[in-house]
Amino acid sequence: MTTTDYATYIASLPRVLAGAAALFRDAEGRVLLVEPNYREGWALPGGTIESDEGETPRQAARRETAEEIGLDVELGRLLAVDWVPGPGRPPLTAYVFDGGVLSAEQFAAIRLQAEELLSWKLVPRDELLAYLPEPLGRRVVAALDAVTAGTGAVELENGLPPR
Repeated sequence: MTTTDYATYIASLPRVLAGAAALFRDAEGRVLLVEPNYREGWALPGGTIESDEGETPRQAARRETAEEIGLDVELGRLLAVDWVPGPGRPPLTAYVFDGGVLSAEQFAAIRLQAEELLSWKLVPRDELLAYLPEPLGRRVVAALDAVTAGTGAVELENGLPPR
């Protein structure tokens, strides 16, 4: 196979988007959510994996967290991987990493990225689905449950365990 043939083959393959986020909590177990200015609803700190630049999901979650909320935190274990089909876009593979429990000093040091975020808040588990669009809400709850249970990462499809 020639280089041109290989490039043509690669160009013909299906595309998948990839994103990564961090699940941060306070001592009471509330989850840190951010409010984007470019769409409705809330989200976890995170964003697109710059895979063309060789960035890994873990690196992307840490970079996006530092950019969005001004905290450069070493992330813990992978909590969830979610396959999310979407109308009008390729499917998304979303990774959620454990950001841990932040201290009062870390919360006081949060500085929002003005270009993308309006605000942040701490939300109790039982209120998450009211703030987060589906399937993100289900993904965050599943990731939070994985933290609580101490299990391995959960596999999800559109925010739900595969059937």
